[in-house]
Amino acid sequence: MLVYLRLLKESFGFAMNALRSNKLRTFLSLLGVTIGIFSIIAVLAAVDSLDKKISKDLSSMDKNTIYLLKFPFGPSDIPQWKREQFPNVKYSEYIYLKDAMTHTDELGYRIFTRNESIKYGANIVSDVQIMPVSHEFIDIEGLTFEEGRFYNESEANSGAPVIVLGDEIAKSLFEDTEPIGKNIRLYGQRFTVIGVLKKEGSTFGGSNDSAAFIPVNFIRKMYGDNNPNLTNVIIFKPEKGVDMEEYKSEISQKLRNFRGVKAGEIDNFFINVFAGFLNIIDEVLGSLRIGGIFISFFSFLVGGFGVANIMFVSVKERTNLIGIQKSLGAKNRFILFQFLFEAIILCVIGGLIGLFMVWIISIVLTNVLDFEFVLSFWNIIIGSGLSILVGIISGIIPAITASNLDPVEAIRTGM
Repeated sequence: MLVYLRLLKESFGFAMNALRSNKLRTFLSLLGVTIGIFSIIAVLAAVDSLDKKISKDLSSMDKNTIYLLKFPFGPSDIPQWKREQFPNVKYSEYIYLKDAMTHTDELGYRIFTRNESIKYGANIVSDVQIMPVSHEFIDIEGLTFEEGRFYNESEANSGAPVIVLGDEIAKSLFEDTEPIGKNIRLYGQRFTVIGVLKKEGSTFGGSNDSAAFIPVNFIRKMYGDNNPNLTNVIIFKPEKGVDMEEYKSEISQKLRNFRGVKAGEIDNFFINVFAGFLNIIDEVLGSLRIGGIFISFFSFLVGGFGVANIMFVSVKERTNLIGIQKSLGAKNRFILFQFLFEAIILCVIGGLIGLFMVWIISIVLTNVLDFEFVLSFWNIIIGSGLSILVGIISGIIPAITASNLDPVEAIRTGM
């Protein structure tokens, strides 16, 4: 054991000597390993950070939440031209399903519409996400309030001109003024502010901080139910423990009956489960991870060739020393391990530099952007492991070459 520890120490000394005596050559060779490790770990860290961010943002959402609308969340076997002929979900269907569905905790209605500007006095906030929703939305999405309240069922059904603002919108419009009870202008009409949501920060798919909630029936009175520029959705929150397939079948059967869809005809609507949307996100993140690693592999390949080049040159320069060592009794495996350890140490140095660069950039991005860029312990282990692997692969052939040298010929070559 002591012999191999001494061997490791000597190999480290040779590696440091190679770095000192051939700075430019070693730097250029290790640059490939550094860039390769940096690229792969940066990709893994970025994807892991994005995955963590999405999971955190969507943690409050029930994975069994169902969205009923005319579009699918993911790929569909139904051709696009046929999907475009599907009718929009209607408010009357929401009312019908609300009474007809069983095993349902909450059932709400939402209209997707374009962003608008909101004005209060001389202050104007542009590009505000307007969210016309039914009163159940507060329980479906789990909204929390800084002050005020959400509109009730009576206000929602009558389409009352009341509005609930996200944190950023309220601060931009009112600054230090109390917003509750104030009138703002939207769609050319006055709305009374009845609530302000707690700040939640940026989230995947948008943030409620930059949104404004109004009763869905206000928009229905303005645009009607058949406006092609609006997309309507019915949101189901089933009871816990319910069989999701049976629940989806119940939705399909009752809506088909309500719409008069004949037996044998396909559904002219899509039942999208939120869990399926998460699976699509996981697939996309997985593809990004694999694609990034594949591209980074070529940098790694170049780095491996560079280290192999250093080791071949090192073998050539130390041929005389190898012959002397073998003539004094050094076994082949001692010589092999000596050069193999040297290659590994060189690659580990390059890998550590790459990991350090990722760590520095992660700190900078976390402070500059509203996004937590995390370099996890497992990514550090992966980076270190890949460095060692490249060292073994790039150093094994030069090490074998050195260990198989004939001592007499080696000494003669060096004279």
